[in-house]
Amino acid sequence: MSLENHAEFKLSITKALGDQLAAALEKLTPGSLTMGNIRSLRPLPGVYQLYKDDDLVYVGKADRSLPQRIEKHYRKISGRTNISLDQMAFTCLYVDEDFGAVAPERLLINQHRDQGQVPWNYNGFGNNDPGKRRDTTEVDEGHFDHEHPIDLECKLTELLAERTLVDEPVPLSTLLQEIKAHLPYVFRYQASKEFDDIAVELPDAHATADETLRAIAARLPDKWQITALPGYLIMYPKVEDYPSARRYYRNTGVVDVWQR
Repeated sequence: MSLENHAEFKLSITKALGDQLAAALEKLTPGSLTMGNIRSLRPLPGVYQLYKDDDLVYVGKADRSLPQRIEKHYRKISGRTNISLDQMAFTCLYVDEDFGAVAPERLLINQHRDQGQVPWNYNGFGNNDPGKRRDTTEVDEGHFDHEHPIDLECKLTELLAERTLVDEPVPLSTLLQEIKAHLPYVFRYQASKEFDDIAVELPDAHATADETLRAIAARLPDKWQITALPGYLIMYPKVEDYPSARRYYRNTGVVDVWQR
């Protein structure tokens, strides 16, 4: 009988790290995705997991601050339809800074993907502004933006309460900046000097984003258009159609073009 006196041995350090991370997170009880829970976190780097209705849907990392990163997701979800913050929960681990080189979130994603979990890691949930090149592409079924489009009925209460106290028209250039900062989704627009000379009368303090956009559109110069895409808003000096547009705001009126 012949016996081998040599063989190959492969040490998978990354697999061991992934297993340990998953095991450590598994011991944690998901907490509700609330600002109170988020602000109780220490501003340290780490990895985190998001749950929707108890299902693990997303794994991410924060290179600097876990609460800052998770708050971005809180804000994003708060401005979407067909989903509620009450459905969401999270767990997280603080991770040493020098651990970032091994991409800890990638280890977790690979681990959970094999089990059919973390669908949001592959459907566009983590994207910020996808860039102008994506404006003219059609959003596929299954994409996060298709399943959970932006909520045009969300209220701009904080902004409008401050503005309506002044009770005077607002320069369009100023209003656009303020709306961009307050909306829970991306609003990308082209600035123009002529906006300094255009005044907009705001709706009342309980107005929605849609009502505010209608007020802005009524004062836009010719050829300008605000377009509500599934995941964000854009405004440019060109009237054109977009494959995935939901609504157009123009000075000639508002046009709904998207039906689910």
